[in-house]
Amino acid sequence: MSAEIIRRPVVAGQFYEGTKSRLDAQVGRFMRSDLPRRRAVGVISPHAGLMYSGAVAGAVYSCIEPPKTYIIIGPNHTGLGAPLSVMSFGRWEIPGASFEIDHALARKLLEYVEPLEEDEQAHLLEHSLEVQLPFIARVSSDARIVPIVISDTSLETCRSLGEGIARAVPEAGYPVVIVASSDMSHYVPDAEARRLDRLAIDQTLAISPEGLHAVVRRMRISMCGFGPATAMLFAAQLLGAAKAELVDYRTSGEVSGDFDRVVGYAGIVILPAM
Repeated sequence: MSAEIIRRPVVAGQFYEGTKSRLDAQVGRFMRSDLPRRRAVGVISPHAGLMYSGAVAGAVYSCIEPPKTYIIIGPNHTGLGAPLSVMSFGRWEIPGASFEIDHALARKLLEYVEPLEEDEQAHLLEHSLEVQLPFIARVSSDARIVPIVISDTSLETCRSLGEGIARAVPEAGYPVVIVASSDMSHYVPDAEARRLDRLAIDQTLAISPEGLHAVVRRMRISMCGFGPATAMLFAAQLLGAAKAELVDYRTSGEVSGDFDRVVGYAGIVILPAM
């Protein structure tokens, strides 16, 4: 890889508005002024089309202090590339904004996380990280990112990633927030989504990576980013997280009117000790 690599947007005009002016207006509708900003260790934020999940993502990004760098961890929906991959060079673009990859932090993660591989291919068509960027652009126009996607969701791999992040972040010497990009239950009745999602949410609020991983597997909860969330929680534990708060939860049925097959969206913020 070279620093000249530019990752172009692949879901602009689909998951979110495709021009700067329209995207600014769209994201602006989801940002909230009633939430105090607090320093966060990590967050869970959804990655569906903004018309469905934008209100939840907006709540998340409205209530955290913008860091210098966001480590964004998402599920690998496409199956392309390495099981655990990072881009450590280059820049990501969305309409009206551009994000430099935090090369120094990404290289530390490659050193500290044994299964992590440098792999541009895994990121080319994956939307789960890209959909976070319109919100990051709104609150942190000069922020840098470290993009990571996971297809190996074993507990061991999630633990390895979380431990490596927890080792690298203090060495960075500047504020970093870990974003786990995840939707919750997929295409089940609204009541079932809420019941199952609450099980996963409760383990997350307890800052229990093992508990989240176990309940998702045991109950077959179709939470697509449970691997990223598990890794984030492992890191948060080691970085001194003190509590977690659910800032918003909704389902797609609230927008579509179809409550027979919904997708759930949770916004969770992990906070440090005061």
